[in-house]
Amino acid sequence: MTSARNPVPDPSAIGFAAHDHADCVETAIAAAEARCAAEKLRLTPVRRRALEILLQEHRAMGAYAVLEKLNESGFGSQPPVAYRALDFLVAHGFAHKVERLNAFVACTRPGESHAPAFMICRICAAVAEAGATVAPDALGEAAEASGFTIERTVVEAEGICPACSEKADA
Repeated sequence: MTSARNPVPDPSAIGFAAHDHADCVETAIAAAEARCAAEKLRLTPVRRRALEILLQEHRAMGAYAVLEKLNESGFGSQPPVAYRALDFLVAHGFAHKVERLNAFVACTRPGESHAPAFMICRICAAVAEAGATVAPDALGEAAEASGFTIERTVVEAEGICPACSEKADA
């Protein structure tokens, strides 16, 4: 799942698949700390805790849900506390904003340049980041033909995750 070359778990092995969740969180936090140290970014205690919260949930969380967990951890209850931490995490690729849900999810591929693509379970709200970069499609071709430069794309697919599908079949 991890390698010496890439300390972050293979995203295709995480998604909706079973994995060692404690190792997943621990490995991701260690990678974030190492990257912040290397790039001289400040991973403050509140930013670190916000990332831990997102990693522990493996689902998209709204800023107020993150704020509630931060408050339980002693970081205060003012909305700017959560928004500043989440803004930092998104700006540096440790988390993504899931537009459809107006919520945030930990990135499974931090440090890699990629356009995130999400699979969102409409029943349990679990979110998995696709393990492969979404291939350019008609939108890219249309943009190029019209001289438009795409700076950011968000791909979000809604459906039913394996766990909810199994429950529905039972």
